[in-house]
Amino acid sequence: MFGELSTNELHFKFVSGELDPIDLAHECIARYEKFDPLYKCWVNFNKDGLIEGAIGTSSMIKNGQELRPLEGIPIGVKDIFNTVDFPTQMGSSIWKNFTPGNDARVVYYLKNQGGIVAGKTVTAEFAVHALNETLNPHNVALTPGTSSSGSAVAVALGIVPVAIGTQTAGSIIRPASFCGVYGCKPSFGLIPRTGTLKTTDSLDSIGFFVSNLKSIKPVFEAIRVHGPNFPFSNNALKDQTRQKKPTNRPWRVAVVKTHTWEFAEDYAKNALTDFFNKAALIQDVEIDYVNLPSSLEESHDIHATIYNKTLSYYFKNEFNKRELVSGVMTGLIEKGFSISVEQYYTALGKQELLIEQMDNFFGEYDILISLSTAGQAPLRHEVESPDPALIWTLCHLPVVNVPMFISPEKMPFGIQIAARKYNDLLLLDFLDYLNHVGLIPVSSNPKFD
Repeated sequence: MFGELSTNELHFKFVSGELDPIDLAHECIARYEKFDPLYKCWVNFNKDGLIEGAIGTSSMIKNGQELRPLEGIPIGVKDIFNTVDFPTQMGSSIWKNFTPGNDARVVYYLKNQGGIVAGKTVTAEFAVHALNETLNPHNVALTPGTSSSGSAVAVALGIVPVAIGTQTAGSIIRPASFCGVYGCKPSFGLIPRTGTLKTTDSLDSIGFFVSNLKSIKPVFEAIRVHGPNFPFSNNALKDQTRQKKPTNRPWRVAVVKTHTWEFAEDYAKNALTDFFNKAALIQDVEIDYVNLPSSLEESHDIHATIYNKTLSYYFKNEFNKRELVSGVMTGLIEKGFSISVEQYYTALGKQELLIEQMDNFFGEYDILISLSTAGQAPLRHEVESPDPALIWTLCHLPVVNVPMFISPEKMPFGIQIAARKYNDLLLLDFLDYLNHVGLIPVSSNPKFD
């Protein structure tokens, strides 16, 4: 099954002749036809476009042309990104069949690096909280996660090896945890948001899901901003003192529980503790259990103020058609109306302070690790328990969900690994190290055959 392979492994098989890109496209289509009627993770799926793109890649290989980083790789796109080839409906009947006529910048980057857009994946309404039709492939009675659930499920089912999503609170990390795949949310601002639905200016982040750890770096490099026109991130990512651990000391890893620890299930707490006991035995890792600044305990309240106020601003026209909007969405907008401009700016100021505090925190540590979610996915109608994902989003940190654990009910959940803002490459090096020493898996678990 191709879903177990990284993008580089797929390219090796393309060039060696072991796998034809056309056969890869056919497998993608076969899995779509088998699984999507059951789990409903796609809004649109372009079989002909997949085959056409694969034929182009096959011709390139036969002609000896160099492959771009994502050449011939089928990719799912969350239905809040503008796309030339598909409508962009944002999970809402109000925007049904809307065609923007352009590609979002990140979609352009994917195509420019050779990726083949297979179609649009299901999103929660306006990428907020009201789930649409997508089901959790491990147990349909449980939630698949928040707004990027269609992309997570498409990867979990092996329909595509890569899919992009967004995170304003935990909408990449949660579905990745609940569906058992790798989910990456890079540092805030590293992935351009042009042509993407806007919900919250200081929080909206673009990221992606992959089935193989080794695919994270190629996808990250393909879609992030590059060059001196982006001076802060460019300078940080080129700074080897930030992106490489000194060779004369071990990895300094902070274990944090956060104020959400009380909501975590006992089996999740035990799983994380067991993981750290194993990590502590490795010579090149130094583990510290750390208490974060008490100001971070306000994170969820600060986030709610910023989030609800901006929803009430950006979706006031949709609110006027509230018979077509979910009760969840209208309730958040109404809360936003009650928040004053002064309260909003105060919350933004507190967010900036937390960003600064976490930047200072990483003066002592390379890596921060927490649970991704409180445990396995809850029932679809239940509210998800508070978890650390929102905190790291608020603080603009790069994070990755590692599909690490299985609950007593045989459901996946993960750990969340974070680094200093803009130290994304250091984070990816640490993940490679953990895999090298056998602490984390290279591919998603369980798999669907």
